[in-house]
Formats: sequence, C-alpha cells, structure tokens
Amino acid sequence: MAPKEIEFQTINIIRCLLEDISTDDRCMVEPDGAVNEDQFDPTLIADKLRELADDYDEKVIQPLMKNITQAAADQVVTAFGDSVDSLCKSWVAERAEVSAEKHLLKATIMLGLYVKRNSPCLTGAIQNAMANILNTRLGTWVADQGGWDEVASH
Repeated sequence: MAPKEIEFQTINIIRCLLEDISTDDRCMVEPDGAVNEDQFDPTLIADKLRELADDYDEKVIQPLMKNITQAAADQVVTAFGDSVDSLCKSWVAERAEVSAEKHLLKATIMLGLYVKRNSPCLTGAIQNAMANILNTRLGTWVADQGGWDEVASH
C-alpha cells in the first residue's frame, strides 16, 4: 500500500492526466505558505505520463477496450484492472528487460487515457480504478524510487 503522501500525489496526478490539465494550466495544489521550487507539481508528472502512454498499439488496445465498455457499470473497475494485467503480460513477454512496475505504470496510464478518449462517460470510474491500481500495486515502489518526481524523471 502506498504511503499517504504518495496516495495524495497519485490522485492529483490522475486528475490532471484525465482532465487534460498540463503544465500550461498549472494544476498546482495550493501551498500553505511560500511557494517552494521543489514543491510537487502533478502537472509535470501527468505530462511525462502522457508521453509514456503515447506509443500504444490499437491492435492490442481495441479488444481490451471492448471488454471495459461492455462491462456492467459496477464491473468497470474490475474489467479495467484485468485489461491492465493482460497488457502487462503481453509486454513482459516482449520486453523482459523492463521492470514489471514500469510495465504496470505504462499499461495503467495508456489504457486509462485510451478509455477516456473513446468512452468519456467512463472517466470517473477509470480515474478511481487508475488511482487504486497505482496506489495499491505501485505505491510502495513509487515511494522506494523517491516519489513521483523521480519515477517521472526516468
């Protein structure tokens, strides 16, 4: 499970990502005091994650998207998670040199953005599913890397 700070950052990153808020829009969480140069900026991370997700393969994504859109409303989160896992497995077979965590991150972001573009009515459910996957399955890894800023810089 992710530390509380990572959970909070993840939710803000996903919000910026799915609401198409970029560094130009400055989706900053209002600071309690003076602005610090090192302050966490979820828009920077969201921009990096968009770049990561840009190289998706529609031949792989289309069948996964069909599963998600055909799922009953209460099963969208499960269908999304299953689709992320399926995507990760196909990538691991092709590129074993990339860590499983990076595959999971890329699959979650890529599939989330694809669903948002093609089924905008599912954005709320997908936002929750993405935050859940990233916080429960990658939260500790993100913290071990030094936080989202460090993950995005690689």
